[in-house]
Amino acid sequence: MSHDCTGNALTASLPDASCTHPARAGSREWLGLAVLALPTLLLGLDATLLYLALPALAADLAPSSTQALWIMDIYGFMIAGLLITMGTLGDRIGRRKLLMIGGAAFGGASLLAACASSAEMLIFARAALGVAGATLMPSTLALISNMFSDARQRAQAIGIWATMFALGMAVGPLVGGMLLEHFSWGAAFLLALPVVALLLVCAPLLLPEYRSPHGGHFDLLSVALSLAAILPSVYGLKDVAKHGLQSDALLSLSVGLVFSAMFIHRQRRLSVPFLDLSLFANRAFSAALVVLLTGLVAVGGAMLLATQYLQLVLGLSPLAAGMWMAPSALTMVVAGISAPLLARRIRPGFVVACALALSALGYLLLAQVHHVPGVGLVVGGFALIYLGLGTIAALGTELVVAAAPAEKAGAASAMSEMVQELGVALGVAVLGSLATTLYRGRIQEHIPSALPEDAAQAIGNGLWIAPSLMVHIPEQLLEQARTTFTFGLSVAATASALAILTLAILAALALRHVASIGE
Repeated sequence: MSHDCTGNALTASLPDASCTHPARAGSREWLGLAVLALPTLLLGLDATLLYLALPALAADLAPSSTQALWIMDIYGFMIAGLLITMGTLGDRIGRRKLLMIGGAAFGGASLLAACASSAEMLIFARAALGVAGATLMPSTLALISNMFSDARQRAQAIGIWATMFALGMAVGPLVGGMLLEHFSWGAAFLLALPVVALLLVCAPLLLPEYRSPHGGHFDLLSVALSLAAILPSVYGLKDVAKHGLQSDALLSLSVGLVFSAMFIHRQRRLSVPFLDLSLFANRAFSAALVVLLTGLVAVGGAMLLATQYLQLVLGLSPLAAGMWMAPSALTMVVAGISAPLLARRIRPGFVVACALALSALGYLLLAQVHHVPGVGLVVGGFALIYLGLGTIAALGTELVVAAAPAEKAGAASAMSEMVQELGVALGVAVLGSLATTLYRGRIQEHIPSALPEDAAQAIGNGLWIAPSLMVHIPEQLLEQARTTFTFGLSVAATASALAILTLAILAALALRHVASIGE
């Protein structure tokens, strides 16, 4: 089939070898990017939409503390576990086709979540959303690599794409707060339905189709091995964060390592591997993945704890808490759009390192809420945190995608998205569990023996307390609980600051040889 240098055709293959200068994208491609921004924004929203809805959800469904964590992070874990599979599947069957299938499935799972009548049902629906979301993320990013072959245009398009995802994460609490002001928590999931409908209408009109010309058969054994490697590893890390290095956690991590070794061994033997391990030989590719993973771990955990702090400690309504978080998101928009422009003149590694250093300062500001309570430090801290997030999301993703050839863009995109989704989920699990452990360890000594058992158990688990139990808890104990929670937030933010500052140094060293974009 004939096609131009961009690879834009009804079913495109590799760009023609005779095209020495990549064609610049036109209005059709930029309109197509707007279509791809829809599911990207939606997935970002869905990652954080429940942060402010969790207290209302907890009062309605009464989940245990373990169920509450699973409700929050099963979505990210399922996406992380299936992204490689779906990225490779999109290369084989068609990236636009997989995008539309995933969009329809995401709408159905959202409706199921909105109607959930128990914690178990909601966990299942969130898992289904994760499966559907795994089809959307690599498809959107891989299609951008097909539509924008000019390096500078592609970097700008990826910057916009990454900004939409990060913006969705940032405004998720605000949107959730606005919905909760007028509707029940289930309305947060119904937001996906009009977005999915618009995607299904516009995608066939504005997006090209792409299949890898060397797709071959779909290796189901590699699919099984990848899931067996990722999911036990994630479960083990979650268990370590919550209970320490106990036998169950060590067993899960060991199982994950064994299957990881088996997966790697199989990929090296296949003529057309499920995941091309040679991509990791590219220094920029590997370093960018580490930056994305670590950066999102810190953001995911800090956002969960900060939104709970605004509601459960300061007593703000969901809408008010979301509105206070919204201004900080503007710095992420600025960073996502301007970082690729700066990287045309300054090497990307130094742009990333400087942004991460500012982000570390933001975490240090957030850590001071234990000493200076109020919304000011939260807003100021997150403005700097989001500045770093927007930069690494845009430039980190561009470095990953640029390192891969066109026929492997789906798999490379899947790796980029996997580490980001895994980072957010691990942030919720690790930093959330760290704060919970500190809270439980310090609050128990303050619970009076005369307190009814159900009320004692509720406040011992956290600040999500049903109104029927709240009347039995004295105000002095509630104030101590708020102070204890704030201490856990400060410790988690301090740990994040140290990790991000270390990451800034590593980024400057590992990416210092990467040329400016377009050189």
